Amino acid sequence: MSQITEEKKDAYLYGWADPDAIRAYRRRYKSAEKKEKLVTLKQAIEQGVKPGDYIVFGGMGSVRTPMAAVYEIIRQGIGNLTVGAKGSQHDWNLLTAAGLISRAEVAYGFGDEIRGLSRPARTAVENGRLSVISETTNAAFQWRFTAAMKGLSFYPTRTAIGTNTLHYSGSKQIQDPFTGKPIELIPACYPDVVILHVQRADKYGNCQIDGNMTEDFELAHAAKRVIITTEKIIPEEEINRRPDATKIPYFVVDAVVEVPYGSHPNQVPYLYSFDEQHWQEWLDASLTDEGVEEYLNQYIFGTEDHYEYLEKIGGLRILRQLEHIENGIENYPKVAKRR
Repeated sequence: MSQITEEKKDAYLYGWADPDAIRAYRRRYKSAEKKEKLVTLKQAIEQGVKPGDYIVFGGMGSVRTPMAAVYEIIRQGIGNLTVGAKGSQHDWNLLTAAGLISRAEVAYGFGDEIRGLSRPARTAVENGRLSVISETTNAAFQWRFTAAMKGLSFYPTRTAIGTNTLHYSGSKQIQDPFTGKPIELIPACYPDVVILHVQRADKYGNCQIDGNMTEDFELAHAAKRVIITTEKIIPEEEINRRPDATKIPYFVVDAVVEVPYGSHPNQVPYLYSFDEQHWQEWLDASLTDEGVEEYLNQYIFGTEDHYEYLEKIGGLRILRQLEHIENGIENYPKVAKRR
């Protein structure tokens, strides 16, 4: 597969590519032919994630994130990754704890929401193992993907003008040719690989998402490669009965994997809630490097695949309980917090 090189305009420009080079790439490697794309999780990661890739995960915060794919990247030891942390948390923080993320573009990424800051990610920056290569806002990240989705090299806005963020983001300030006033040009971002977790998909890659779609639509159209993990594979006929629910079309997708409970310990809206007990186990383990190593050995390196992982975290009993919590059958437990 040919490599698309980034044309560096300044020290903070990452993930950018000439839109015409991306069009040529898609003509060669993407197809409108409707063909089956079902693979195993191991195959999807082996074929779709390469050392040194710029990677972005779907969902937002700790909701509908592709954690099973993250675990498989760790099992395979695919490293030297650059991440677009556009509101990401446990996904890239766990990869950083495993030593596989070396650079990060950050909007919001070092916190676990109300659970506190990620100690392993912060330590990686302090030790020089992780470089924060640019800073931007959540909105600006979405506009970077929007520009890429539209085949443009930038997105115009005024949000960062007058702030230091502009100077650490790869954005440019020019004079608006219509008003004569300053305007910010946010560079497009074309990730090498995007991994999304959805509620339902068919074997071709048509994906249905319930609840907040966040930036997944833009990401799917911006990325060079798209891996879908889904709670359930459904027939194409069922997809066709609800076209309004189909948010991602098959022709942008490269691989589809059925991974039930693929966001654990995070939430998938309307299906299952956060596993606060497991979150607390991770938060406690993450306080020391030794704890991180023990956690990774027990739950990731010590499991052959995601199904063994699910058995190790408590199996059907825990998973049913999380479903009950999400559906209001059981009360929400105490929220895990870093001690």
